[in-house]
Amino acid sequence: MNIEQANAVPLSTIIEKMGQQPKHSTKTKIKYLSPYRDEKTPSFYVFIRDNRWYDYGMQEGGDVVNLVCKYLASQKVGSSVSDALRWVKNMVHYSPVEDIPVKDHHKQEKRDTSLVLKRTGPLQHKALLAYGRNRGLSDEVLKGYLTEVHFKNTATDKTIFAFGMKNESGGYEVRNSFFKGCVKAKNVTLIRGQPKPSGVHVFEGMMDFLTVIEWRKGQPLDDDAIILHSLNCMNKGSAFIRNYGYEFCYTWMDNDVAGNRATQIWAEFCREESGLTHVPMNKAYLPHKDVNAAHMAKLGL
Repeated sequence: MNIEQANAVPLSTIIEKMGQQPKHSTKTKIKYLSPYRDEKTPSFYVFIRDNRWYDYGMQEGGDVVNLVCKYLASQKVGSSVSDALRWVKNMVHYSPVEDIPVKDHHKQEKRDTSLVLKRTGPLQHKALLAYGRNRGLSDEVLKGYLTEVHFKNTATDKTIFAFGMKNESGGYEVRNSFFKGCVKAKNVTLIRGQPKPSGVHVFEGMMDFLTVIEWRKGQPLDDDAIILHSLNCMNKGSAFIRNYGYEFCYTWMDNDVAGNRATQIWAEFCREESGLTHVPMNKAYLPHKDVNAAHMAKLGL
């Protein structure tokens, strides 16, 4: 962890780790008792937008790193910048995995509260199965891992149906021929393999995962699988891997700028994890962008 990375950690998280809770807050600032000196009337402020702090009682302020230095000094322990970086890394369980915003230029992606879940059930609508077949996926594989999801877009007052994959927050990643989005909370999907497997496979999207199952003629993976549904969920995905004891992490990222960067970040993450070897799989489907695109090209779709 370097100074820039440490200073990006929200001060509210840091101060909570120091044992202080907010005394008052607004949209722009939070008031605390000072975490590094005794006081009865709170005079320590965090300014949320800038992630900076100011202690009005001492007429001083700064960023995450210099706050941690002052806190460590108050605890009578080492308080150098290196000590502060180590403290932050240990307290927030830092990982090099970061969020990478990506845009899907082909489909509109909805992630807001305008999508209201109506009902779910077994996948059986002919149009959805036909869409899956057009992507080279058999009915058996689709029905084995997906659900039929009906939901309402309150912004347009239209009811939509799509196939969906349930995530770890109880939401559904949904898609059909015209729509891609998330109903309810956004999160990753974890699919367990055999008990305590040696490896974990990380996929960008559900279609990539389903394609690999198709390649295996419908047989499930022996290893665990994590479907991110978005590179913005890389941190959430890494949380299921950290300290679990996996020996191998297979990543199936896209062959584009964002996907290549994600592959590099997964490599960095694996180097941080003791005993975990990174196995990038993206060369297996070059020159195509992703696993499903390579599969469709092979089938002539």
